[in-house]
Amino acid sequence: MTDTTPALVWGEIPVANLSAAITFYETVTGRRPVRQQMGPNETAVLAGAEGAAGAHLYEGRPAGDGTGPTLHLACSGTLEATMERCTAAGGRVVSPAITIPAGRFAYAIDPDGNSIGLFEAGRG
Repeated sequence: MTDTTPALVWGEIPVANLSAAITFYETVTGRRPVRQQMGPNETAVLAGAEGAAGAHLYEGRPAGDGTGPTLHLACSGTLEATMERCTAAGGRVVSPAITIPAGRFAYAIDPDGNSIGLFEAGRG
């Protein structure tokens, strides 16, 4: 029997201040994280297309200095515009644009020190 469950089903991004993180991630990705109660924690959900993996922000303890796992986030607009928004919003872009078959991405660090990927899907 073949397992058809996606390898990544959900991501969690720990942040020091949920309101500040919502502002950062909305500015960078162009998607508004939606606040909701999830279990015992208030979170802000970064949702994608129906059935696609998503993630949420929660007040927790970030790994810092880009040492935690890296989640790649779909962003609106060009990768260059996304990289500029990231820097303007207080993040750090730490790589040049990298081309892969699915599109292009760049590594960045959010204001809490979390490693993130900024992803622009290919136009094919």
